[in-house]
Amino acid sequence: MGSGSEIAYFAAGCFWGVEAAFRQVDGVLETTVGYQGGHTINPTYEQVCYEDTMHAEVVAVRFDPSRVSYEELLQVFWKCHDPTTLNRQGPDIGTQYRSAIFYTSSEQKRAAESSKAELERLKVYARPIVTEITEAPDFFQAEEYHQQYLEKRGMATCRI
Repeated sequence: MGSGSEIAYFAAGCFWGVEAAFRQVDGVLETTVGYQGGHTINPTYEQVCYEDTMHAEVVAVRFDPSRVSYEELLQVFWKCHDPTTLNRQGPDIGTQYRSAIFYTSSEQKRAAESSKAELERLKVYARPIVTEITEAPDFFQAEEYHQQYLEKRGMATCRI
């Protein structure tokens, strides 16, 4: 992470579409997909999908806070998935697809908890939000073929 930038970690289902959504945001300098929140050191995609490593598919977002705030990134996070489905996004089922925010500072923790509480207060979703908000554990970068997967294949991405 370079000077003048911060990092944020978001898990919101399959990391391909989530990464593509964050890459559209002005002020996002770089994204990297990987795994967090499990008990295996440097897991592979196959381990995360087919063994019980307990990792989530995560997007690491390096951003310039003078151009985009963490709160704005949280808005993208909430919009790009359904935070009310436990260990599931659409047809993807498993703990690796859980909704999670892994914070790197007390400021990020406060902002994440506040945004979640506000969505619950406003009853934006019909069901309770199940998103976990926890301190960022070690991040393990996913294999190269997963990085910018949708862009490399010219596939449509969700628009934010």
